[in-house]
Amino acid sequence: MLTVLFMRPELLSRISINPEVCFGKPCIRGHRIWVSLILDMLADGMSTEEVLSEYPQLVREDILACIGYGSEMSRERFIEAFA
Repeated sequence: MLTVLFMRPELLSRISINPEVCFGKPCIRGHRIWVSLILDMLADGMSTEEVLSEYPQLVREDILACIGYGSEMSRERFIEAFA
């Protein structure tokens, strides 16, 4: 049986979107670090610990919030796969 767990609100609250900050791109709250940057780093094979080493001002929950945000966005729309 497949169970879908939706993003916990306390994690989503770690993400902010402000048109005055980073061109309105989703960022980790209180930082100018794009969610997409963190997701790209993880997709490239970096571990959570490696990302935190690159950005010591972040905490594990920030990384989880980025993953959760990406997950929530994928529910809304999709990108065609490249052949």
